[in-house]
Amino acid sequence: MLTTGFKALEKTVSMQTPQGTITWGDAKNFVLFAGPDIIEDEGMVLETGKEIQRVTKALGIPWILKCSFDKANRQSASSFRGPGADSALKSLQRIKSQLGCALLTDVHETIQVEATAEVADVVQIPAFLSRQTDLLVAAAKTQRVIHIKKGQFLAPWDMKAIANKAVAAGNSKLLLCERGTTFGYNRLINDMTGLIEMRNLGFPVIMDCTHSTQLPGATGESSGGRGEMVWPLARAAMAVGVDGIFLETHPNPEAALCDGPTSLPLKNLEAMLRNLQKIWQTHF
Repeated sequence: MLTTGFKALEKTVSMQTPQGTITWGDAKNFVLFAGPDIIEDEGMVLETGKEIQRVTKALGIPWILKCSFDKANRQSASSFRGPGADSALKSLQRIKSQLGCALLTDVHETIQVEATAEVADVVQIPAFLSRQTDLLVAAAKTQRVIHIKKGQFLAPWDMKAIANKAVAAGNSKLLLCERGTTFGYNRLINDMTGLIEMRNLGFPVIMDCTHSTQLPGATGESSGGRGEMVWPLARAAMAVGVDGIFLETHPNPEAALCDGPTSLPLKNLEAMLRNLQKIWQTHF
């Protein structure tokens, strides 16, 4: 245990949700962020959320719905990026209310932060924007939990200065997320020692095991991916020790309008989570 440093952090991050208190960093459980990449259709997101809720409730895993309302960083201007921000946020509010769950979604511009924070319990800073000071500070000032994805171009220890921007703005409720590092053209790799190094900065660490399988820009019009690597990466991260798993799941990844190649088929979610729980339990 001491070799990995996986033990309770001196300062944990907690949040009240309709399902009770969720805590990251106490080494008592891992938290799951899961859901479709983007709101393609309100009914699909709701039904996907119901299935995730069924599985996580049965397994006793704290869960927060993950779903984007806008994808501002698509490679092609013709790629689907959502039904429009206002409409999508209203849909996410309805879904959240019907499921009685907490919600994570991301912001891309400072102008989006206030409206997003009214709906989201966790505000996410995308990896491409992790060094955008004004965006990070605006998100921090909402006093929501902030999920900061490590840029593909950053080293784990670079996240210290980024986290300090939010702390200086008055918010230390931060989660740091690993989602792969650029390794040549169209390729990401994961450094599992980076999970430990980021956690040693004093903040809970999340493993994004679906975006880590991306092949950025590989199709010419969009990113490809190696979805078959989602489960192995999640297992590896759980063995090292993380405070949470982030993943995108879809009933039919081949038909998904965004990040289908990296999404976990919804039918495989329960088996994967049962497997991860067994690995988690070896820590204790």
